[in-house]
Amino acid sequence: MQHIVERELELKLVLSPERSVPVPARLSYLTDDPYAVHITFHIGSETPVHWTFARELLVEGVFRPCGHGDVRIWPTKVDDRSVILVALTSPDGNALLEVPSVAVAAWVERTLRVVPPGSENTMLGLDAALAELLTPLPADDLWLSDPWPSDESQDGEA
Repeated sequence: MQHIVERELELKLVLSPERSVPVPARLSYLTDDPYAVHITFHIGSETPVHWTFARELLVEGVFRPCGHGDVRIWPTKVDDRSVILVALTSPDGNALLEVPSVAVAAWVERTLRVVPPGSENTMLGLDAALAELLTPLPADDLWLSDPWPSDESQDGEA
């Protein structure tokens, strides 16, 4: 059974040190995809913007700088508030987002209670899927039999 942990929150898109724009977003964690977190940004366009990255990256980013490449996360203080900064890079551009630390830490903790670290693989059902794939079917008997008749006749005739 799939379990979903979601949290609506307002992020700030940092445009400059003096200016930011609020961006409504949804954090989602699905037990069917246990290694990933999903963020959906509602930016006022017809379709929202979706980003997916490793849950482990967000877990670590609550406490210390981490990531490289497309997603980098680090905790900091802005105007005496604890926040998490998320830098996203894509071919379409870059974004620096300010996220409330308390809200993200609480949401991450909920995901860790649903699927504890190190147990993600049990949620994937790989053993059952492999067993199903490897179970022979009646039609497989045709593939396992020799498709070429023997040169020797069955009743001993040459």
